[in-house]
Amino acid sequence: MRHLALALLLAILIHHLCFHIHVEAGDGFVRSRGVHFLLNGNPYYANGFNAYWLMYIASDPSQRSKVSTAFHEATSHGLTVARTWAFSDGGYRPLQYSPGAYNEQMFKGLDFVIAEARRHGIKLILSLANNYESFGGKKQYVNWARSQGQYLTSDDDFFRNPVVKGYYKNHIKTVLNRYNSLTGIHYKDDPTIMAWELMNEPRCTSDPSGRTIQAWIMEMASYVKSIDRNHLLEVGLEGFYGQSTPQRKRLNPNLDIGTDFIANNRIPGIDFATVHSYPDQWLSDSNDQYQLSFLNNWLNSHMQDAQYILRKPILVTEFGKSWKDPGYNTYQRDLLFKTVYYHIYLSAKRGGAAAGGLFWQLLTEGMDSFRDGYDIVLSQSPSTANVITQQSHKLYQIGKIFTRMRNVERWKRARASRRAQWHGKNRGKLIGN
Repeated sequence: MRHLALALLLAILIHHLCFHIHVEAGDGFVRSRGVHFLLNGNPYYANGFNAYWLMYIASDPSQRSKVSTAFHEATSHGLTVARTWAFSDGGYRPLQYSPGAYNEQMFKGLDFVIAEARRHGIKLILSLANNYESFGGKKQYVNWARSQGQYLTSDDDFFRNPVVKGYYKNHIKTVLNRYNSLTGIHYKDDPTIMAWELMNEPRCTSDPSGRTIQAWIMEMASYVKSIDRNHLLEVGLEGFYGQSTPQRKRLNPNLDIGTDFIANNRIPGIDFATVHSYPDQWLSDSNDQYQLSFLNNWLNSHMQDAQYILRKPILVTEFGKSWKDPGYNTYQRDLLFKTVYYHIYLSAKRGGAAAGGLFWQLLTEGMDSFRDGYDIVLSQSPSTANVITQQSHKLYQIGKIFTRMRNVERWKRARASRRAQWHGKNRGKLIGN
């Protein structure tokens, strides 16, 4: 009888333990709470990279080893997030031939990217459209509508015209509801995907007031969330300040493109802020020292604003330095990487809003046709690869420290709760005695 009681007690304890392991393990989706990302209830920090080419390459099964190699090389340097395109509109080897007509071979390429990212423990940020003409972009959407009799005078009508917006919404719905042929999971249910991005670097120069983009983001954020409440959503912004903070506009490079870092990111449904930084492009007439000074101010102001005004996490989703720049040397590129990483690290270790950075762009060997100046092949760039690995390690350590602190707090709360329950149960007995 005593053995039976012991076995029963053990069974109860094991069930209790397993239940708590399940709860602690969570569902694998990255969430945001206040200025932090959480993964399974623990603070989440990410060092990452851009690789826009993943779906394009993976759509040819004979080339898929390049995707696997890139992910393997990335994880060996501690990189855990990749940003890539979930669009290719019209043109050569498209994902979307025409509005609502999709190329299954290309979609299977994206299926493979997601399955392979999952296998390597990499989270994905998937962008849903392009501001620029490469891979179709807003120009292709506008041309599709023109061919259906819509009178449109500007590519910026992408943000205004109801027919074009209908095409784009249909693309959102198609991608989010896609059933992955390799994993058997709908994209909207797959925790491998960290976040959706509305558009790569949206710009609306025809309306510098910012009202057009603001209305478009509000409409599209609401639409995405009506289909998918699991995933985080961001806009794809470069970080230019707009009319809502005129005093901040002096920090912009000389660009007025109709976006507003503060107003756009305040929209409900936008879960975190993004910022890009290309001082070598934006300030091409200035020297490296001036560009680094700009970079320091640019990052500092955006991280402060994310923390104290937006109260949302922020990722530096694009940065880099081109080897095509006049007078380029590896030291200057490494210095830029160190500067970006230092600002992220400084904010993260204080519990601030910065949660990671994604450099532009990762390639693997044998991809010379994709080289754009900003490309990094880790095996061929040992000093830059070392800077990247060090940052991955630092962010991993910060995550571990905050997780430990969080677990200690949970343990203290649980102990206090148990004590309160014990006292509550035994108070009557003590009084009776």
